[in-house]
Amino acid sequence: MSLNKSKLFLSTLALGASSIVLSSTASAQNYNGPEETTGPYFSGGYNNFDFDEELGGDANVSAITARAGWQLHPNFGVETDASFGIDDGEFDFDGDEDDFDLDDNEDSDFDDVLSGPGDLGLDYLIGFYGRATLPLSDRFDVSARAGYAFAEIDSTVTTIGGNELVFGGSDDGFAMGASATYDLTESMALRADYTHYEFDTSNAESLGLNLEFKFGV
Repeated sequence: MSLNKSKLFLSTLALGASSIVLSSTASAQNYNGPEETTGPYFSGGYNNFDFDEELGGDANVSAITARAGWQLHPNFGVETDASFGIDDGEFDFDGDEDDFDLDDNEDSDFDDVLSGPGDLGLDYLIGFYGRATLPLSDRFDVSARAGYAFAEIDSTVTTIGGNELVFGGSDDGFAMGASATYDLTESMALRADYTHYEFDTSNAESLGLNLEFKFGV
């Protein structure tokens, strides 16, 4: 993820957090912490993905994310989330003709470098996780999660020779990350996430900000 985009994301995260915290202050004045510590929860929000393609390319993609989970115990739960790209990430492709069996400059060999501008799109990314939670106060907790994720990623590159390359497709692999959650009210929380995805043909990092709704039992 580029430095400018990281700064923009963190600024947006801080601004969003401040706005929600201020708007919920009145309803949360008498709130001292969650009464229920187990039960289902649902959330939705924004994620920024930084993809690193094995065959070349490093692109940032914005996505919306929906999540559902169940806190089985105050310190352990399970959850699943789904992210859908809302824009394509641009990148500068740098590969080899031999990787694609393509003679881009028509010189009768496949030893030359392939390069050109590219676009990476995220159709979807779905993950399933176990989550361990550590409360640090009545309102604030941190957590770690690990699981497995499935994604559909498509990259399109226009080479210097004018050829169009399309690669990517379905991918899957292990995922792990950490999050911090702040309870705004008994049933609403703000959660920031970091997740690393270890796919077969690409790796990805994501930063997310989600508004979470809890339904204690």
